[in-house]
Amino acid sequence: MKTVIAVLLALFSSLAVAQAYPTKPIRLIIPFPPGGSNDVVGRAMGQQLAEKLGQGVVIDNRGGAGGVIGTNEAAKAPPDGYTLLLISTAFPTSIGFSRLPQDAMKSFAPVAMLGSGPALLVVPASSPANSVSDLLNSLKEKPGELNAAAAGIGSFQHMATELFRLQSKTNFVIVQYKGGGPALTDTIGGQVHFNLGSLVQMVPHVRSGKLKALGVSSAKRVPAMPEVPTIAEAGVPGYEVSNWWGILAPAGTPQPVLDRLYKELTAILDSVETRKRFELEGAEVVRMKPSEFASFVTQETEKWTRVVKEAGIKPE
Repeated sequence: MKTVIAVLLALFSSLAVAQAYPTKPIRLIIPFPPGGSNDVVGRAMGQQLAEKLGQGVVIDNRGGAGGVIGTNEAAKAPPDGYTLLLISTAFPTSIGFSRLPQDAMKSFAPVAMLGSGPALLVVPASSPANSVSDLLNSLKEKPGELNAAAAGIGSFQHMATELFRLQSKTNFVIVQYKGGGPALTDTIGGQVHFNLGSLVQMVPHVRSGKLKALGVSSAKRVPAMPEVPTIAEAGVPGYEVSNWWGILAPAGTPQPVLDRLYKELTAILDSVETRKRFELEGAEVVRMKPSEFASFVTQETEKWTRVVKEAGIKPE
């Protein structure tokens, strides 16, 4: 009888927490500096989630170690629904590099998948390259002399660039930054020759004339920039890669709280405003149930771990 009473009390307590949630601002940890695709997506979601929940969502950029520092910070947070983590392709690739443990997902509860988007190959506005072919010719004429910006070892930008190097059979230096924002700044400034980062991060700077877009990494051209060819059709056959974003909570977060977050995020993703915003920035909304999202992360971990091993990429 005591056991039954204890279970009922725990159930009522959990329901009470969910009904009251949230009673204070929520912290959304973005494990990269401002300016990158994770930051762009995280801030957009955070703003709309705050409106849905009636509480502020504070963006906490915890960059460093390819997203590992922020991820570990979130894993240690109290499992009360007041700390969330935005993850991307960098999460499974960090596991592939052994910078996060193989069972890293055990520290988290899946909340929602948000969307996905391709990479965009860009060069500074001052670059003589006006096409993928131009860039490939320069890389082959000057092997090992040109450089590309990446957002840190294991980041989506890094992996997309490594794949580009393998499939284009070219040789160049990859300069690692602490995030997509700093990498973008130096690309605009001409300190690096090219950048292969998330399209959602690059689009505003291409439209403002600070960067030139050479190719997109998707299988088909994107509605946001229909004039830009795919990298595959423009000179690197078979090249295709996409980034994705989702939200996790610390393991042990009450299920009713997770359900509330999933419900509100689903409503946000279903809105015409969100879909148009994603499309405008070259991404697309992707809906998954939490269990499906967890399986997806597992599959991504297996895929990128295999890529890291087969390509012989070593953490620096």
